[in-house]
Amino acid sequence: MGKKENVTENIKVDNSTEILKKHFPNCFDKNGNFNLEKFKEEIKINEINLSKESYSLEWLGKSYARVLTFEPARTLLKADEEWNNKPENKNSGNILIQGDNLEVLKHLVNAYYEKIKMIYIDPPYNTGNDSFVYQDNRKFREEELAELAGIDEERAKRILDFVNSKNNSHSAWLTFMYPRLYIARRLLREDGVIFVSIDDNEVAQLRILMDEIFGEENFVEIFSWKKTETPSNLGYKTKKAVEYILCYEKCRNERKFKGLKKRSDSDNPLIKPNNSEKTLKFKKDWLKTKLPYGFYKKGIYGTSTNKVELLTDFEVKDGEIDRDIELKANFIWTQENLEKEIKKGTEIRIKTKSLIVSYEKKNYEPERPWNFIDSTFGVDTNEDASKELDRYFVPNFSNKFYPKPTTLIKYLINMVCEDDDIILDFFAGSGTTGDAVMQLNAEDGGNRKFILVQLDEPIDPKKNKTAYDFVKNELGENNPTIFHICKERLVRAAKKIKEEIINKKIEEKEKEIKELESQLDVNGDNKEKIEKLKKEIEALKNQDLGFKIFETMPIWEDYLIDEKELTKQTTLFDVSKLTDEDLKALLITWKTYDGLPLTEECEEVKLNDYTAYYCGGNLYLLHTNWKTDNIKALLEKIDGEKDFVVDKVIVFGYNFTSKHMREIEENIRNYSNKKQIEIETILRF
Repeated sequence: MGKKENVTENIKVDNSTEILKKHFPNCFDKNGNFNLEKFKEEIKINEINLSKESYSLEWLGKSYARVLTFEPARTLLKADEEWNNKPENKNSGNILIQGDNLEVLKHLVNAYYEKIKMIYIDPPYNTGNDSFVYQDNRKFREEELAELAGIDEERAKRILDFVNSKNNSHSAWLTFMYPRLYIARRLLREDGVIFVSIDDNEVAQLRILMDEIFGEENFVEIFSWKKTETPSNLGYKTKKAVEYILCYEKCRNERKFKGLKKRSDSDNPLIKPNNSEKTLKFKKDWLKTKLPYGFYKKGIYGTSTNKVELLTDFEVKDGEIDRDIELKANFIWTQENLEKEIKKGTEIRIKTKSLIVSYEKKNYEPERPWNFIDSTFGVDTNEDASKELDRYFVPNFSNKFYPKPTTLIKYLINMVCEDDDIILDFFAGSGTTGDAVMQLNAEDGGNRKFILVQLDEPIDPKKNKTAYDFVKNELGENNPTIFHICKERLVRAAKKIKEEIINKKIEEKEKEIKELESQLDVNGDNKEKIEKLKKEIEALKNQDLGFKIFETMPIWEDYLIDEKELTKQTTLFDVSKLTDEDLKALLITWKTYDGLPLTEECEEVKLNDYTAYYCGGNLYLLHTNWKTDNIKALLEKIDGEKDFVVDKVIVFGYNFTSKHMREIEENIRNYSNKKQIEIETILRF
């Protein structure tokens, strides 16, 4: 058989080796081993300065955190087929995943490597009480951890005692966060940005941790968000009204973050004249004739003889004006620059009767965002966020959830994202990020997509009885979890957005069409406007307000991966117990590993009586009952169907005999297909 892969428990979370091979191929031998001495010589040749001293954050569980980062995933990905095939979800590009976010990130790392534009997370805060308690469910023996982490067994014992102690120390919180942030960085695009909400208990530790993972040079800002208008006095020496949002770029670049666009309630907004290159100044003493206060829409043209002509289409507050008036002025702008500005939409405005001239553009470049975020920027508080969540459900529903307001997430998205970017939140909570993305798309016609990850964390019936009872009784869930809230919130948010934003826009555009149609005989140009409006209505009707659901599931018991583990006493994995649902989960996990997004469906392909799955140039053979004549059907299909282009044939090793595996590999290798494509065969476990 061709290439063998033990993929299911070998999902890569790091591409450092590939990067080194790309840039320093001479530092690897023919077996792929890295030669450190050659690398050191390469560094010397390229005059790369190495710092002998560095500052880093150390804590007891750091070795354990690194082991968790690179440990294989222990789950498969499974689709909620019934949900995903609903009309509103079938073609959606939005995703909600239920499961441990560390496992999910490992599954996503190939398919979404450098594809995420923005990550926002609101992780559990370590306040020193039971709001955060870290206890890992992965079990290592002392000697096993010592080998994996490269430490002695005594230190391994100390780490395991610490991990299993239900700890809420700074070290426990850092151990929890490190692997998740490390993998998250791999998902960001080169121009990607991450925002992390945090309070003052861990902000100092988080800053150093992110410096280590993302690089100090990629730090952007610590934003301060005014979280409340009514902070409590109880138990505090000072009122805590602010939380923090740490921001890092994947790679340092020249892109500027976008703040709010300049706005004014005035009918005649003005910029104060200054000495910049884009300023016109007129002195009252230079005028031959007094002009009334006015607004001159098309601008002012200047000539080398200092003659100024006020163009037509202007408004006058009092009295008429001679359009051929001559003014004497010192021109800071050249005639060429003036004409360029006017073409771009610059409007020249006369501020007062003393004729101090200024200008304003119709479309301002957004200002840079401030590092303090409050209602000035249209951003709400925690109290508003709680009311927002309660409106979706029932009063007091949000108790103990501490959701963030959608206005905060929208403000952050607008800082860095374009209309078609992907936003990831792997601490989704009640689903605020997904709600915010859908709202923004409805408001500006964007096509942003979200990926949310939320653990099926139980709702405590004592701490939040209202939410527990609602999920249990109203939603019919016997074991209420935060995931159920997240899912239902997205459904209700989509309904609200459709009713309050999209339908209203459609009504306005339909009314505009009727008005234009009534004028068709008068103005033939209206036909083009009508067609444009109809397309806009169609786009609104097709706005993506759905989402697909996936979840993690444990890999099957006794599923052997490493052939080295086989002994005479070993019981081989019983493949006969696998159901069609199990194989579908294996298919989703494998195709995601192969770099295909979760939203891309595999097409069922019939090879006589055998069902294979085709997507992204890969053909997956998973089922039993393969026969010799199926290979003939496969080769004929490759030659006979133009759009059926296979780069890899991936075979599930447990369901194929050695004879059939050799048959597939040899026939594909020796067959000269008409498309002249080289097809790789892979035996996968």
